[in-house]
Amino acid sequence: MFQSEIRFSKINQLLEKVANRNYGKFLLRIRIARARAFLDQPVTFDFPVTALIGPNGGGKTTILGAAACLYRDVRPGLFFAKSGRFDASMQDWSIEYEAIDREIRRNDVVRRTASFRSYRWKRYSLDRKVLIFGVARTVPVNERREMRKCISGTFDVADDRVTELNPEVVDAVGRILDKDVSAFRFIRVDERGSVSLLAGSSNAGEAYSEFHFGAGESSVIRMAMELEAMEDNALVLVEEIENGLHPVATIRMIEYLIELALRKSCQVILTTHSNDALVPLPDKAIWAAADGKVFQGKLDIHSLRAITGKIDSRLVIFVEDVFAKAWLLEILRSLKNVAIDAIGVHYLEGDGTAVKVHISHNQDPTVQQKSVCFIDGDSQQQENYDALIFRLPGESPESYIFGKVLEKLDDLIGLLAVALLRPYEEQNRVAEVIRSVGNTNRDPHLLFSQIGKKLGLLSEARVREAFLSVWAQGFSEEVQHLVYYIQHLIPKEEDEIELQLFPG
Repeated sequence: MFQSEIRFSKINQLLEKVANRNYGKFLLRIRIARARAFLDQPVTFDFPVTALIGPNGGGKTTILGAAACLYRDVRPGLFFAKSGRFDASMQDWSIEYEAIDREIRRNDVVRRTASFRSYRWKRYSLDRKVLIFGVARTVPVNERREMRKCISGTFDVADDRVTELNPEVVDAVGRILDKDVSAFRFIRVDERGSVSLLAGSSNAGEAYSEFHFGAGESSVIRMAMELEAMEDNALVLVEEIENGLHPVATIRMIEYLIELALRKSCQVILTTHSNDALVPLPDKAIWAAADGKVFQGKLDIHSLRAITGKIDSRLVIFVEDVFAKAWLLEILRSLKNVAIDAIGVHYLEGDGTAVKVHISHNQDPTVQQKSVCFIDGDSQQQENYDALIFRLPGESPESYIFGKVLEKLDDLIGLLAVALLRPYEEQNRVAEVIRSVGNTNRDPHLLFSQIGKKLGLLSEARVREAFLSVWAQGFSEEVQHLVYYIQHLIPKEEDEIELQLFPG
């Protein structure tokens, strides 16, 4: 799995910069009092690069547009167009803002509002440079009407309209696309430069125009040119950041934006459907929008369908991390006659997020699947059986499973050795390794990776699954205790499923 190269020190530096409000201009918070499906929903910007995720129609672009409407240079109609009587629902829309603008107030937050009443927008806006990169940026150049004048065997411009890419752009594009663009050129097609063309050069020195670029390649170069030329403290809005990009290039694009935030004190808000775009970002930098509600935290994109109930599962289980998900799945597999395919287990990177999403899920009258939530033993959230919120045993899930298996290691070591892909005859060596790691380990999160390394580079996931499987077999009474209060919700193989027939 590709890992981000952004150091934690840089992430913490930017988190602290926002917390200390060390900006000339910065949007701190919006509250969408009413807009589209949103009603009284707050979004805070705790990190200068914020990702908005969610299903199609979930509200990502609404939040993006709400942020833009604070600033004078952006027409509200760019995001919230009014189409006569067909958009009557826009009446009484209202958005509240808290922002930093040192030109207006040096030591305090500026508060503003934007509202749509009497068929027009009324705003108390602020001045700030805003760059907007919509989805049209990846439209191939040969499909753009204004570029038709460049399609000719005789097309040419004067030499003074051809310029090199500046070093910052070359460096940025090289890091994102892993491509040398130092020989590329920018061409002003008309005097004002309102129409422009890029030109490249192959490794063999052959020239080729933007008509032969990939859409992602073209958009990255043009974005980098604008971003490197922009003034400090600007706001950058990007729709579907991953469009036209390979997953690794998507991660590198986010890394570039984080580094840009350090250099230029800018703020970036982007929408995405890509898990890869979330890799370099801290939890506070991610907001999920779904059916008029927002949730902060690093949710897996695939869990968003569960949040809205738009899934085939008949039971949804929310947990706070990958280990808890693996634990719950092993518990369910160990039970007899359970319809595993009808259960969705989703981790949401944080106990608070898991509980919030679970409660919202069960309060939604349109959702047909019940959900339950399992929090870790050290969670600060409260267990609530009536609300179907349950606590897993132990202070640390990893150390609990390890410790329980260690209790019965002499009885379970044969099963465990085989589960760890070792010959049954090596069970004594496996036991020795496990006890050694137990004696020397200081961080429970590393228990299974340390065992894997000592047993011949087994993956952490393989060791984790082996321990969970053996625990479920050796402690069946604990398994039964953990599922006691949700047994009536667990779908069984013999359950009849009502088929919904549609006319046609």
